[in-house]
Amino acid sequence: MNNIFKTTIATLLFSMAALSSFAQAAKYKCMIQMNAYEGEKAYVVISLINPSGAYEKTLAVLGSDKQWYNTIKEWYKFQNKTKEKLNAVTGASVGGGDRAMRTLDIDESKFNKGYKLRFESAVEEQKYHTADVEIPLTKEAITEKTNGKGYIKLVKLNKIQ
Repeated sequence: MNNIFKTTIATLLFSMAALSSFAQAAKYKCMIQMNAYEGEKAYVVISLINPSGAYEKTLAVLGSDKQWYNTIKEWYKFQNKTKEKLNAVTGASVGGGDRAMRTLDIDESKFNKGYKLRFESAVEEQKYHTADVEIPLTKEAITEKTNGKGYIKLVKLNKIQ
């Protein structure tokens, strides 16, 4: 009887924790407008960066050919250490002047705590931009248009859920 009680309590606590973390995730539609550059399509990685400036999670990868991931140098170091599974977050690379749309799952418990979204970009045999766009993870900044510094012209996010 005691074991059944312990098992029931453990299951209940685990379920509450899972529901609590699930309830904190929100979906954001992310539009990336690229500058009209010459050359191959860009690989873009969207990452969650913690308050100390370290990578915490990969939210999206625009570019599905793994052989080019090493061109996104700083993120690639993180990816090699963590071996994150990327199957659910990858998609096509994006060309000069084009737009890309992605849906991002963002943990709302990270808002207003010093986290940020980083957009890295690279084009074959051209310059790599470690922080093409960085957006502070605050309720105010998350839905503002943010201009890029490299291949990305601008990024705009809208909450959809």
